Order: sequence, then C-alpha cells, then structure tokens
Amino acid sequence: MKEPGSHLHDRLRALAQNLWWTWHPEVISIVTDLDPHLWRQVEHNPIAFFNQMTPEQIEDRASELVLHSRINYAFRRLNEYLDQPKTWGKIHCGNINNRPVVYFSAEFGLHESLPIYSGGLGILAGDHLKSASDLGIPLIGIGLLYQQGYFSQHLNRDGWQEENYINLDTNNLPLQEVKDSAGAPLIVNIDTRSNPIQAKVWQVQVGRVRLMLLDSNIEGNSAQDRELTSRLYGGDSSVRIRQEILLGIGGARILQALNIFPGVLHLNEGHSSFAILEEIRRIMEYDAIPFHRAHRRVSLYTVFTTHTPVAAGHDRFPADLVEEHLGIFREKLGLSHDDFMALGRVNPADNSETFCMTVLALKTSRRANGVSAIHGDVSRLMWHGLWPNRRELEVPIGHITNGVHVLSWLAPQMNQLFQTRLGQDWPTRMVHPDVWEHIEEIDDGELWETHQSLKMRLIRFVRRRLSLQSQRLGHDKTLDKIEHILDPDVLTIGCARRFATYKRGNLILSQPERLAALVKNTKRPIQIIFAGKAHPLDDEGKALLQQIAKISYDSAYRTRIIFIENYDYNLARHLVQGVDVWLNTPRRPLEACGTSGQKVVLNGGLNLSVLDGWWSEAFDGSNGFAIGHGGMHNDPDIQNQRDQQYLYETLENEVIPLYYNRDASGIPCGWVKRIKHAMQTLGWRFNADRMVKDYAERFYLPAASATSTET
Repeated sequence: MKEPGSHLHDRLRALAQNLWWTWHPEVISIVTDLDPHLWRQVEHNPIAFFNQMTPEQIEDRASELVLHSRINYAFRRLNEYLDQPKTWGKIHCGNINNRPVVYFSAEFGLHESLPIYSGGLGILAGDHLKSASDLGIPLIGIGLLYQQGYFSQHLNRDGWQEENYINLDTNNLPLQEVKDSAGAPLIVNIDTRSNPIQAKVWQVQVGRVRLMLLDSNIEGNSAQDRELTSRLYGGDSSVRIRQEILLGIGGARILQALNIFPGVLHLNEGHSSFAILEEIRRIMEYDAIPFHRAHRRVSLYTVFTTHTPVAAGHDRFPADLVEEHLGIFREKLGLSHDDFMALGRVNPADNSETFCMTVLALKTSRRANGVSAIHGDVSRLMWHGLWPNRRELEVPIGHITNGVHVLSWLAPQMNQLFQTRLGQDWPTRMVHPDVWEHIEEIDDGELWETHQSLKMRLIRFVRRRLSLQSQRLGHDKTLDKIEHILDPDVLTIGCARRFATYKRGNLILSQPERLAALVKNTKRPIQIIFAGKAHPLDDEGKALLQQIAKISYDSAYRTRIIFIENYDYNLARHLVQGVDVWLNTPRRPLEACGTSGQKVVLNGGLNLSVLDGWWSEAFDGSNGFAIGHGGMHNDPDIQNQRDQQYLYETLENEVIPLYYNRDASGIPCGWVKRIKHAMQTLGWRFNADRMVKDYAERFYLPAASATSTET
C-alpha cells in the first residue's frame, strides 16, 4: 500500500478506499466518533463522509477527541494486513499465486454504501471475496457497476410495494479508474450486429482482492447501451443478454487488456457464462487451434457454481436474439448458428429449445457445484438430461455448502466476548472445531446479557426506521408512544428474505387464531420483525408482502408484528445480530442454501427452519429447531398445510417454553445451552473461510494444475 501524506485526512481516506474497513469495526468507530450525525446522514459511507470534511476540520476534531493514536493504529493494521508475508493462500496455493482465480458474478454485496447487490447471491459473492482476501488467495472479482443499484423499496398505504431508483454518485464511492498500458482509462469493446458495446472499468479494493466493475454509461454508446449498467436485473431479454455479454465477454477482455492470465475461471451463477467463450476465442487466436481443442483446454480450468433450484431462475434467450447480439462473436469462434445454439441447449437437435446460460456453463466447465448437499442432489436431477447415459448419481455436479464471512456479520460486542474465551486470534483458526469448544467457558449470564444488549440495539433501530416510514404513510398517530413498539423481554422472531412465493414468507400468518394467541399471550408472547423485497415484476411476491404489511398496519398487532421497508445490508446486519429466532420457511427443496441463519448463530440467535438448504445438513436435534421432518408431499397445498401445523407445534411446544423457562436470575439456562451448542457445532462449519478453502482445495488447485493440459 502506498504511504499517504502525513495528514490524518490522508490516512483516513486511504482506509476508506479499501473495503477492509467494513469488517474492522475499529475504523467505523473512529469515523462515528468524528461526527456521529454526519455518519448517519451519509448512510455509513466513509468516502461521502470525508468529502464533506476538510483536512483541517478532521485534524481539529481528532485533536479534540484524542483520536490520533487510534487512526494511526488502524492505518498500520491495514498495511500489516496487506503486506503479510505468510498467508494460508501463499502457503497452500502455490500454483495459482502467479495466475489468479477470476471470480465472475452479476452482483457483489460488500456493504450498504456500495449498493450493487439485490440479495443472497450478491452477499455470498461479497463474502467470498472477503474470505479470499483474509486467506491470501490470489483472486480478482469481475462484475458490473450499477448506477441505480437494485431499487429502494417503499410501501404505500395499502401495503403494496413501490420501487424508487436513485443514481449513485461515483465521487462518493471507493472507486478508482483502471488504466490501460498507455495510462488512459481502460475501455473494453464488444461488437454486435446492432451496435458495439463499450465500457470503462473501475476498481474496488477489498482487502488484498481487486474487484473490477464494468460501466457502460460512457460516451460512444447508444442511449440504450448507456443504460445497460443502470439497474440490476432490470429490462427485457434484449437488455439482459447485452448485460450478460458485457459481464462475460467484457469481463474477460479486462484480463486481456491488463495481461492477466487466469489460472481458474470461477462463474458464480450462469449470468457470466459468455466469459468461457471469450477465453476460448482468445486461446484459439493465440495458439491457432480449433474450437474443440480450445474448448477442452478452457473447460479444464473453469469452475461453475449454480445457486438456482427453480427452473424459472435460469436465463434463457431465443435463437434470433442470440444471433442478433452474438452472431459476430459466433463467427470468430468458427461455429455455425446451430452449433453455437447447441452449446446452450439440453437437446442440441431441438431447434425450438432456447439458449440457456446454465446449460452453457455446465457444458463448458469441468467442475460444477451446488451450494448445499440437498441442492447438489436437486441440481443433478434438474440437469440429468445433459448426461442421459449416466445415472443421476453420476451427474458431474457436486456441492460446496455456502458459509458467511464471520467478521462482516459478527457484532463487535460478541467478538469481544469470543476473544476473551477463544483467544485474540480466533478468527484465523475458526475452521477448527476445537476452537469453538471454548464457547462452553463463557458464563451463561454474560452471553445472555451480550445477546440482550444486541437485541435492544435492534429494537431501537427498528423503532427509528418504523417511525420514519409511518410518518411518511400518515400512520404517525399510532406511534405516539414509540417505546411501546417491540419489547426486549419478548421472544423476537426475525423473518427477512426475498419475497418469492416459494419462500413462503407468510407461512406463520396462515393460522390467524393461533397467531393471535401467541402474539397476545400475556405471559409468554412472541413478536415478529419482517423485511424483504419482491422483484419489481413479481406481482405474486408483492401480494404476499402486502398481506404481511396489512397485518403490521392492524392496530391489534401494531406493537408486535413489524414490517421494515428497504431490506439491505445494514438492516440485515441489525436483524441477524439481534433476533432470538430466525424463521425460514421455504418449500423444500427450493432453498439452495440460505445463509442468513448462519449469521444468526454467530450472534446468539437460534434457527427455526424447514429442513432445506444448509439447515438440512446442519440440524442435529439440539442446535436450533426444525419445522417438520424433511418430507415432501406431491401436492404443494397438502405440504403447506403440514408445514403450517409443524411450525405452530414447534413454536408452542418447543421454542416458546424453552425461551421463557428462567432461573432465579432471569436467565433461560436451557435456551443459552442451546445457543452454545449451536455455536460449537455450526460456527466452524458454516463460515466463508471454510467454504473458500473447500473451493481452493477441491476445485481451484486441481483446475489450475490443468490450465495448460491438452491432448
């Protein structure tokens, strides 16, 4: 890292430019102390924060608060982190240290101040980058810079979701222009039959990892193409295919322009599958070999991760659209139209079949995986048609279960508690089960008090947000006593997710009389905090969300059932750190993994979930709670009825009694025992360090060893 000037302003800007700060709360605490009001006003964005303060103001304020030593310490820690000579990656990943892993994803969720994500896929990608950085694995991320992000959500008085889009100010983001060999801004170009696409390239530093983002909003593009990187998952099929051409082909051309030769191509979902074809084209041109030989060579070092067990979630494009936008590129590969379309078809001979990006990825990668054990099974069944002569068990799609970047989601208070029992360096050893055995040494009262303080923090946050959204809707007369909204002594359930119908976010509302009895119980009540967005075009998802919103508007439930608008990284962080129970109710087996519950475990919460995704392999009978027994009735309506019954029986007979069974000191000892057991059995397994190590050992190292192999 280049040494900045002596001014504290320079050092703080250097810290703000590297997203390492997002998982190091000591940097956040410095900025908060400088001006807490401004920090909230700029929505936790340090670049925007420092853009509004002069170096002199920072110097004066730091002197007044005696912050110099803390700033210098944080800056020194960042430099030591970047310059660390021995990392896990340097020791164990020798064959990719000079030829990096290139990780493509349509979205990256790194922090709320960089809103280029919509949900779980992006958060997973962000956590992947952060853990690769911590482990010292040479990795470069490739994505798109969305000027308007996903969308800002508001509900109207009827509870119907409305979407607002806000343009990002690149001056307030931790972006640096990427330069070409001549020192000019790097521009990538892609020819299509209609008009060429151009994009400039920005770089975000994520610890030791670089994230390259393509931006089509530049002069030289048509008005339509300037909008390609405007919104995440927006537009029609024509927009979508051009976005994916930009991500895949454009992303691969960044590497060529910078003379970066990938040791591994890792595609996070099918959106970036065209990157494989561009790498094939490069090899064909460079080594003067035909398509089939270049195809084989590139497939050997390509890794594909699928996250989608729902058929409708896989991008498909009709033949005429493919030819319009990729015809020129197809000709460079030396393929006929039919041969090119065959790459994206399960049945190459079926001319009516559309071009599927997931099929392209599976046909052109040697290593493929789902993101949990059950999702691996679902994926092998879903794509068995690509290997009709193999048994389903032999379909070459494995699984690596997702994990979460612990320090991004762990509350600082809980981290301090862990340090006292697990050791100061516990985050570097978190993948070892024996580290977590020391959780037992934490005093029950201390653990409970820490969790309760986080819960109170969540409640204060929710009250502030609810007050603002209620004033906007004209509901403020019901909030005269905001302190009555939520009670820290009441069992608090969090239910936040994307509102797709298969996720069944309204399952707990399905038996109104039982729900009312639980919420209004005078001795052992529950309260529920809902959050989440529906896709702008998903009216069924919006209707489901509206049902929840209307109940939250009902004066009978107003203090106990809450819907908080605009679910984002910040709201998610507060929820997973403060709830007692995380509720997850997908229709099995349609939840690929579902990592939110993993974040809850770290902060002293327990999972109440259908046995799907990660919970299917995590639940041991006493580290949380299960809804049902893992069965799947052929009739979805019958399965819904069963799961409703299972959910209420588990709440009434297991969750609520255990939570409210207190000792003389008011501590729920049985509940705390279950929290500790959850941390001990799940903490070491379901973290992103373990996940990325699995990718490195099982996929990256073998793939990189095969980079130059061919017959």
